[in-house]
Amino acid sequence: MERRGRYILFLLFLFILCFPHTYANCHQRTLRHLSADPPLPPARLKNVLQRVIISVVLGVLTGLVGAFLFGFLVRCLIGYMNRTPILKGPVIFSPKISPKTLQSALSTHNQLLLSSPNGKYYSAVVDNGLAIAVKKLEPFDMETQSKSAKRRIQQELEVLASLKHRNVMSLRAYVREPDRLCLVYDYVITGSLEDTMKRVRETELHLGWEVRLRVAVGIIKGLHYLHFSCVPQILHCNLKPTNVMLDSEFEPRLTDCSLAKLMPNFDTLNSAYTAPECFQNHRYTDKSDIFSFGMILGVLLTGKDPNDPFFGETGHGGSFGRWLRHLQQAGDAREALDKTIVGEEVEEDEMLMAVRIAVVCLSDLSADRPSSDELVPMLTQLHSF
Repeated sequence: MERRGRYILFLLFLFILCFPHTYANCHQRTLRHLSADPPLPPARLKNVLQRVIISVVLGVLTGLVGAFLFGFLVRCLIGYMNRTPILKGPVIFSPKISPKTLQSALSTHNQLLLSSPNGKYYSAVVDNGLAIAVKKLEPFDMETQSKSAKRRIQQELEVLASLKHRNVMSLRAYVREPDRLCLVYDYVITGSLEDTMKRVRETELHLGWEVRLRVAVGIIKGLHYLHFSCVPQILHCNLKPTNVMLDSEFEPRLTDCSLAKLMPNFDTLNSAYTAPECFQNHRYTDKSDIFSFGMILGVLLTGKDPNDPFFGETGHGGSFGRWLRHLQQAGDAREALDKTIVGEEVEEDEMLMAVRIAVVCLSDLSADRPSSDELVPMLTQLHSF
């Protein structure tokens, strides 16, 4: 609306410039004509006045049309100049990384961190010793896409690079190649939440309730930032433990934000963390992210893997959610808690309250799920419960 208002004011300005000049010329010609000739009869005077009026009207219309055409040409020119250029090669958003060192790091043999249907994560080290995590999306055919699609992808990546929140991983750089797209993030040494929970299940790591709650609070704060602080709103679209990185203090950072929206062939429907409406009608909203969060909160509370055969072979998160809901409604929610974290009575009360929150987030109807704006105080206040 603001841009349209400036455009209208610009046209009015051109009209104001054109109209006095046209009117003055007509007025001067009329005065010369009237002063040079003897007094005219009324009929002929009326005819002269009509011609003057027609001249003024035509002058006004000519000025308006000229102003409109000029403004249209200026607008097209500005739009063309402001059009996002299609960049090739490394695009760097961090001053700590240079294009040359990044290309060198990507060309060397890097350590594989994670492999998924959507791509592979590698760790690499640039020349200055900075450790980075590289997600290689391949095959990813950029060359066959239209220029508008390439610009849209580039603009979305620039948005991901602009994210500034403690619990969201911002993009540091990307490299667009003919058959793949490499996304560069900060390297987080602790790994993903999936890796951590796997170590917990194998009794290689003990993770107390306080740490698990910190992870849950960090995740929902990151979602709240994406849903309410970003304009336009950003949906994660693929929230699951493999896309939650943990730093040395187990502070979570969300990765792969909005990549499913950016890339139509991104595989999300095979995830047990995907909301039911995504399977039914491929509709994704912020409440779909909340369902995924409810699954993660349930995993933190129970220590179980939703893909475990115990929950059926569907691979859908609904089975895990129904199991948790059944225990909570039957008053047996304590049976669902991870036995390694059941301890003091105060902590158990907090965990049982968190089970209720997880069950609400896992509602089949998206309208019944709370928003991230409501969940932040609900989880942060658990310690004062």
